Amino acid sequence: MALAPHADPFTSDGTPDASGRRVGVLLSHGFTGSPASIVPWGQYLAEQGYAVSVPLLPGHGTTWQEMCTTTFADYAEALEQEFEKLQARADTIVVGGLSMGGCLALWLAERRPADLAGLVLVNPIVKSVNRQLLALPVLKHLTKAVPAIGDDIKMPGVSEYAYAKTPLKPLHSMVRTWPQIRADLPKVTAPLLMFRSAEDHVVDPTSGPIILGSVSSRDVTERVLENSYHVATLDNDAPQIFEESAAFIHRVTSP
Repeated sequence: MALAPHADPFTSDGTPDASGRRVGVLLSHGFTGSPASIVPWGQYLAEQGYAVSVPLLPGHGTTWQEMCTTTFADYAEALEQEFEKLQARADTIVVGGLSMGGCLALWLAERRPADLAGLVLVNPIVKSVNRQLLALPVLKHLTKAVPAIGDDIKMPGVSEYAYAKTPLKPLHSMVRTWPQIRADLPKVTAPLLMFRSAEDHVVDPTSGPIILGSVSSRDVTERVLENSYHVATLDNDAPQIFEESAAFIHRVTSP
């Protein structure tokens, strides 16, 4: 099936730093989203000389009906495969993501703590107090999808090109992984930079404190974004995310 507009993945080869090392950055988009929400961030980092990979996750960038055939395990496997591809052309790697992409980055950091030089998370989700999620085990058998909350962006005229509907079976597969991901957070040891929007209509404030209070990382920084909603990588505070993440990557990957 053909990709939707703006769903193309992004890669850059990067250039070696002063010591001859090539630094890689792997960035993941969120649930029902596409690389469109991440590519500007990736392009900024590529301009700084980093080898960047922004993959398109399975079931995304086409139709929500196609996404119905996928699960969180598919997204996690795809991200790990992209990580291994990036390892082949980079000496050290930082992983980041938006929303579910942040959850996937944590999942990868839990599995491969020795392989990550750092983590950059933007409004990551590992838990929700939305009680409607409790109905997913039954509701997913009654309807395939519900209306989505997309384009949660404060800046006018900007779109993340997400699906107009949220497929319930994939959503349930993600929600079911959260308890294990939360339980494994102490396995995360990489330096961590987390951006959190003060006003977010998609991810409630539950996840941030859980992540910050559970990881074993000694180098942890939280930044609160005052002028952006959920898709902060396309919003008013995007320049702050781009610049501070670049500085963070430089610091944690320096010899």
